[in-house]
Amino acid sequence: MKNDKKITVLNVEMNVKGFYESSYISLTDIARHKNFEAPKDVVKNWMRNKNTIEFLGLWEQLHNPDFKGVEFDSFRNEAVENAFVLSPQKWITSTDVIGNISISGKNKFK
Repeated sequence: MKNDKKITVLNVEMNVKGFYESSYISLTDIARHKNFEAPKDVVKNWMRNKNTIEFLGLWEQLHNPDFKGVEFDSFRNEAVENAFVLSPQKWITSTDVIGNISISGKNKFK
């Protein structure tokens, strides 16, 4: 069942997309508030932060019995390196997460 809608937070319109019985908020829309021209850079920088990875990993451990903890540990350990980069797609495919989805292409989430 699809349940798409828009919400406004701090005068910024954000898309909420329904998939199955869950709703997802667009990280790109949130990031656009910080950098309108390059929101994907904001998301990629957020994803390389060790605290972000620990938060996402903890959420998955609590809600996803199929979460790949070994791959998560690898990302968490690499996150202290300056050259570490993690895209949402790599996070999703490497660890079998259920709390994130990735839709490629401009304006595909809308």
